[in-house]
Amino acid sequence: MKYWISVLAGAMSYGILSTIVVLSYGEGYQLGEIVGAQLLVGFIFSWLTAIYTKRKELREKRKQSISFDAATTYHRLTWKQRILLMLAGTPTVVTGLLYYQSLQYIPASLAIILLFQFTWISSVIHAVSNRQRPNKIMLLTLFVLFIGTLLAAGLNGQAAANINRMGLIFGLLSAVSYSMFLLFSGKAVPSAHPAYRSAWMVTGGFILLIVLFPPHFLFNGMLGGPLLIYGLLLGLFGAFIPPLLFAIGIPHIGEAMGGILGAAELPVAVLLSSIVLHESVGMVQWFGVALILVGVTLPEMYKIGKRKRGYYQNSRSLQAKN
Repeated sequence: MKYWISVLAGAMSYGILSTIVVLSYGEGYQLGEIVGAQLLVGFIFSWLTAIYTKRKELREKRKQSISFDAATTYHRLTWKQRILLMLAGTPTVVTGLLYYQSLQYIPASLAIILLFQFTWISSVIHAVSNRQRPNKIMLLTLFVLFIGTLLAAGLNGQAAANINRMGLIFGLLSAVSYSMFLLFSGKAVPSAHPAYRSAWMVTGGFILLIVLFPPHFLFNGMLGGPLLIYGLLLGLFGAFIPPLLFAIGIPHIGEAMGGILGAAELPVAVLLSSIVLHESVGMVQWFGVALILVGVTLPEMYKIGKRKRGYYQNSRSLQAKN
């Protein structure tokens, strides 16, 4: 249960980001500055957590009379593992850049709907990688998600014509990138301690961002203003808390369940967009959000029901034999 709660809390943290980003755009900050401040804070907090974890492990090992040399090799990662983790962390930056860019063109409530297409994109990637044809439950899920997306986004004919195409493209690409993050975050060195996994993944993302957007804000005095506050909020809820909680939970519950619990991001983002940003979110849109949540849970609920039916059939067979 604690691993489920971990992934759920991480997804809810992601739901806060779009509102904070829109507010920071309102202050006049640019994409590179916003994401840069976010990852800088996440980088610092992640490595402070990793250092604290390392020292705690050393103290525990010393109490157990293990030599200092042996203790220092405890949970030590090879450079190959570190590079794998850094590569696994790059989709978080790509997702952030694409998602935040979409917020410059379309409302936050629509941007999160587009990002949430990762639910079916993840399923398609999983099916293709395992060379599986979509079964009936998957086709039903895709249909429910499609209808839910149309309703939640308010895409009637007139509204669809007024939506910025660049915003749509960036939003959908962010969904693809987020799907890759969920895939890699669960498979990249799952045996390593979550604190170390998170720190190296954030490091990889931070390096990529520095290459794409040189951090001029570190030297021009911008961090002395509201950018620091936005960076702290985005860093905590975007670059530090979710990767750490996902690193804790996803290796134990799997990518499929991780994608389902990630659904918590959607209602949080839409609710905050309505309350804080005063975006119009009607009952039809909320019904669409509910349909998307139903669609996300359908595959796992089907698996649970199938396992229960198999359990009952086995029980009856044993009783009949006795």
